[in-house]
Amino acid sequence: MKAQALAAETPVKGQLVQSLSRALNILSILGASGGPMSLTAVAEAAGLSPSTTHRLLTTLQEERYVRFDQGKRGWSVGLQAYMTGINFLRTRSLVDVARPRLRRLMEDSGEVVNLAVEDNGEAIYLHRVAGPRAVQSTVPVAERTLLHCSAVGKALLAGMAETRIQTILSQRGMRQFTRTTVSSLPALKQELTLVRSRGYAIDQEERVSGLRCVAAPIYDETTAVVGAVSLSGTTRRIEDTRVRDLGEMVKRTAAAITAEFGGRLPM
Repeated sequence: MKAQALAAETPVKGQLVQSLSRALNILSILGASGGPMSLTAVAEAAGLSPSTTHRLLTTLQEERYVRFDQGKRGWSVGLQAYMTGINFLRTRSLVDVARPRLRRLMEDSGEVVNLAVEDNGEAIYLHRVAGPRAVQSTVPVAERTLLHCSAVGKALLAGMAETRIQTILSQRGMRQFTRTTVSSLPALKQELTLVRSRGYAIDQEERVSGLRCVAAPIYDETTAVVGAVSLSGTTRRIEDTRVRDLGEMVKRTAAAITAEFGGRLPM
């Protein structure tokens, strides 16, 4: 009898999971739309029949996850979906979201991996992961560094408005630490243009001689830069031939963190 009950229960559970999956897909479709969608448009986007789509929409409407706009005769995201999203934004932690990805990047690269954010015109390191083979850099965890001379700094600057960049540089200056430090505004602007086009920044021994870094920005839901992931090591370990591959690796990691953080990459 118990086996028969379980056998009868399995199809029901399967149908519930399928309905839930379809409803969540519809919610995602509405969330990505630029405005109210007709029943036909939602059904086509979801790959469902209009009757199934309408049933799912009305169920979501009862729970206030979607709403029907009588004036525009279309469906859109409802209040409860908005409240759920707000709760996610309020409770999310960049460090918690990034930590597993940072560890995976460290394991794949064998180098020191950092997470940094901008604070008062400087970069502050929030988290670091270093494997047994990696050589620790001279920048301690949670210590600040200037933006113009570090890979994380340039990744952060590349996402800022021009006026914000000018303010930071006027307050902090562009001190030259090594012979390769980018210490002029025109040169930095050129560097930031490169960062935006290739998606990652490079520190060519600009803060510490013998240390090379690559970094990529992390974005929030408005495509504003909220942090940066960097990978650092000695010039003996990170040779010129590795920089591009490691840059792409860091870029992919930053994009994955952006997605899990609820952010969007700029178009």
